[in-house]
Amino acid sequence: MNVGDWTAKQSAVIPNKVALISDGNEMTYKELNNRVNHLANALISYGIRKGDRVAALLYNSFEFVEVYFSLAKIGAIFVPLNFRLAGLELKYMLTDSESKILIFDESFLEVIDSIRPSLSTFIIHYIALGSLRLPWVKNYEEFILEFPDEEPTLNEVVRLEDPQMIMYTSGTTGVPKGALLSHLKTFYNTFNAVLYFNMTSKDIMLVVMPLFHSGGLNISLIPILYVGGTAIIQKSFDPDRTPSLIEKYRITMTMMVPTMLNFMIKQGSIDKYDLSSLKTLLSGGEPISISLVKAYQDKNIPIRQVFGQTETSIQLWLSEEDSLRKIGSVGKPVFHSDVQVVNKNCKKIVPGEVGEIVLKGPTQMLSYWKDPRLTAETIKDGWLHTGDLATVDEEGFVFMIDREKDMYISGGENVYPAEVENVYGSNPKILEVAVIGIPDEKWGEVGKALIVLKEGETMTEEEAINFLQGKLARYKIPKYVEFTEEFPKTASGKVKKSELREKYGYKTVDERIKTAQIKSVQ
Repeated sequence: MNVGDWTAKQSAVIPNKVALISDGNEMTYKELNNRVNHLANALISYGIRKGDRVAALLYNSFEFVEVYFSLAKIGAIFVPLNFRLAGLELKYMLTDSESKILIFDESFLEVIDSIRPSLSTFIIHYIALGSLRLPWVKNYEEFILEFPDEEPTLNEVVRLEDPQMIMYTSGTTGVPKGALLSHLKTFYNTFNAVLYFNMTSKDIMLVVMPLFHSGGLNISLIPILYVGGTAIIQKSFDPDRTPSLIEKYRITMTMMVPTMLNFMIKQGSIDKYDLSSLKTLLSGGEPISISLVKAYQDKNIPIRQVFGQTETSIQLWLSEEDSLRKIGSVGKPVFHSDVQVVNKNCKKIVPGEVGEIVLKGPTQMLSYWKDPRLTAETIKDGWLHTGDLATVDEEGFVFMIDREKDMYISGGENVYPAEVENVYGSNPKILEVAVIGIPDEKWGEVGKALIVLKEGETMTEEEAINFLQGKLARYKIPKYVEFTEEFPKTASGKVKKSELREKYGYKTVDERIKTAQIKSVQ
């Protein structure tokens, strides 16, 4: 059995159960499996075999789900693409994966056409959703309906250990890396999600995170379909429409990154609707601030936290109860993986020490696609090294400190920007904040706080600095502050620290002093 078999199983058991809802349209499990088979047979007829790569540049939609399961059925490798990327970025992923077919929404025609000449050596067919009529483009509906909805006949068995997806990292640290994920990883990640989210066939999941992202696809959509529940697919996040959908469909669970949760609560969206149907609101993608957890809990909205990355999906989880008792923690290891926090010698740390989160088990990636050197640097003696720094308490709860690459050293002391950002998160004037390390002649590195204020609010640099006084050690307090209107973000809502460092962090001392306009508090 492989992941592609799931739609056939559900079609046989609950054929008339609604599997998907999007923009008011419904699709049952039987209808989903029939369309998956149409597409699977079409792809086989066009020469796609086990191990071939097929890419998709699609919004959250029925078609995205169809592509996902059809490729899993025939053993081809799915390459989901970030629809917010520029042409050169998409070209990199398509070239790196050597995808043979690209399925895209017609709204992306311009960007695809701009890079098409450079993709001619490996892409054989272009298939578009919509009404395009171009010589080089096949219409998606016409393409799949040419072929039967019978279960496809395969020349090779698709096994659990076989690759299922190449999911490219979000790119917060530079060039995206292609994480090669297996059917087995999807199985065990799904088991973890079902177990820790108490997921059943009665649940209704709102899928608001993009499906090319692990949180939207592997944590939200796939587990709910595995248990025979219903997924409400939202094309993109909107802080007003999201809570309205929760009220309309009596959503029982959804997952969002803290940025989304922050926008909803600070814009007052959640106060306009009845959200009492929510039994679990999952937060993941990046550490959530203590103040944000409290803000939702004060409104009787349960927060259950998950922590992971593309290469591993869920690593740690924290229940609603422990979110109150262990505020600031990212939880304990999931059931179907061995997760530890270790020091430089790969020994488990003791409470109070800082170490790196490492993971071993069926939920880790197979490798980085076509990059044995980086794979060897990341997976050592079977353990996948995440680059995430954390500490543990006496009960074994893990507390995220920061990304190893985000940490900076000021006067010999380690400074973790996430700790500073958490304190700033409690300021009612501040919408978002990011802290980076910048060069300093005296201290080696010092902090710079980049702040986005809520609409209508004002704040001076000195006020921002003084807000931290008494709440953090002096060496942790940023030396400079700069206000901006927005941050560069990945499609999943994470702040691109690498771009912030490039834009704000590598100036000369004279330039920094001129733009900062504040005195040192070091």
